[in-house]
Amino acid sequence: MSTTTDRLPAPAATRLRRPTWRDPRLLVGIVIVAASVALGSWAVSSADTTVDVYVADGVLTPGEPVTGAQVRTVKVQLGDEAGKYLLADEPLPSDAVALRVVADGELVPRSAFGDLADLDARAVAIPVGNALSDRISAGSQVDVWFVPAVSREQEVGDPRPLTGGVTVVQVAEGGGNLVVGGTSTIHVLVPTEELPDVLGALAADGTIAVVPVGGGAA
Repeated sequence: MSTTTDRLPAPAATRLRRPTWRDPRLLVGIVIVAASVALGSWAVSSADTTVDVYVADGVLTPGEPVTGAQVRTVKVQLGDEAGKYLLADEPLPSDAVALRVVADGELVPRSAFGDLADLDARAVAIPVGNALSDRISAGSQVDVWFVPAVSREQEVGDPRPLTGGVTVVQVAEGGGNLVVGGTSTIHVLVPTEELPDVLGALAADGTIAVVPVGGGAA
């Protein structure tokens, strides 16, 4: 006896067709592969777009000309910012001086250099009778005070500020060949308009005190 199941037609076998160029799945696959190759090429090329740039090998102070001994080169990625810095494939400016402090290891910006006439300050050597703070070094900023000598009329002279926030360009510690009598000498950049007061205080009877900006005793 036959059953209903026996009378059902056998399912036809499905034949797999080869993908053609018109198959959207094949086209999508090609697009993905092409995009991956393009992205990889872009990543490799971007990683290699570095330039040699000068960095300060030590602190560069205002008024100081830059030489090859004061800089070194590093490879960095700057992109559109490359024009703002001194590139190592260009000669260093021979007639320019630093207009601001460039810290040790800092990329050397073009804007940090210019003519000496653009620097409205002059270096003044100031002997300091008291001990200098460890915070005072080339490139740091200090306030300079004058303490008058004690007179018969008063036991203690009234200190007065001479100039503030000026940059130290050099420090010569006491006992070296550059200083006499054991005192220290610092060279600071004094604004031109304040030069008469500073120079007058140096010639007066009294002492000079130097205080690092930000507090702390010299």
